[in-house]
Amino acid sequence: MGTTTKTDTVWFTTKGQVVIPLRLRKEFHIEDGTRAVVEATSEGILLKPVTAATIRRARGILKRRPGQKPLAEEWAEHKQQERELEEAKHGVTGA
Repeated sequence: MGTTTKTDTVWFTTKGQVVIPLRLRKEFHIEDGTRAVVEATSEGILLKPVTAATIRRARGILKRRPGQKPLAEEWAEHKQQERELEEAKHGVTGA
């Protein structure tokens, strides 16, 4: 996904709600009713929208064919790729 590095400022309501800027909702295909996974990270709060594309990708990962890698191994590789992308995005090296 072609994410940008533009920073936006948002405000939290007394209920802890926040409005995601329109350009980000479009970029990440967030529509009314889209759910998100909320994760605490060392840098703050990470929101991961669970969109139709995310669900299709997960279904593809879950389907096992004879001779395929075990799901746990494939998931570990996927998480490693995510970490590498995040490190590259933030200029972190593995040294």
